[in-house]
Amino acid sequence: MEDHESQRKLRILCLHGFRTSSEILKQLVLRWPEPVLQKLNFVFLDGQFLAQGRSDVEGIFDPPYYEWFQANEDFTEYTNFEECLVYIEDYMLKNGPFDGLLGFSQGAVLAAALLGLQAQGVALGKVNKIKFLIVISGAKFGGRKYGMPKLAANPYSKQMDCPSLHFIGEKDFAKPDSIALLEAFKDPMVIHHPKGHTVPRLDDKGLQTMLGFINTIQTRKTCSRL
Repeated sequence: MEDHESQRKLRILCLHGFRTSSEILKQLVLRWPEPVLQKLNFVFLDGQFLAQGRSDVEGIFDPPYYEWFQANEDFTEYTNFEECLVYIEDYMLKNGPFDGLLGFSQGAVLAAALLGLQAQGVALGKVNKIKFLIVISGAKFGGRKYGMPKLAANPYSKQMDCPSLHFIGEKDFAKPDSIALLEAFKDPMVIHHPKGHTVPRLDDKGLQTMLGFINTIQTRKTCSRL
């Protein structure tokens, strides 16, 4: 007989992509099959800052568009990163508890870093330990393409022993960065899809992987660093 913890829906804080919005991410995620939506409670948060430039989704999705933090053109210098961490933690305190994080694109970079920063005691120190991560088109700070915010130090200095599910698109420009991010996690699960830089629908194989991941989450309590 399952206990109450395994029966309840897992609450996930969802972080949208660069210059998009919570509403856009919500529309994409809620296309997933009902067996997934029945088990997970997705909460969608807008970034703290209005977009400071053109969005790639203009003409496809309606504004407003938001950013979690700002960076220079080559992503080597960052501003408002510390403010972003405080903003997310404050939201989690007021609206939690949350079991895990889901991120897409810039939100995925941020979500993956938050796991390591929490383990280091640098961020999210006032909220429950994050138990799992879902990364869609993710990348590392300080990796092949992106610099490192000063506060972040190195969130990937030790592998994370934490259930993580990574969506990697065959036509996604972020594919090499998404593959590199896998190294930061012990035993990451991966859903490969044929699309580009987007939140894909789940085919039968992807659905089975996702349901297996959810089962893994429900039998784990916390994340740890190796």
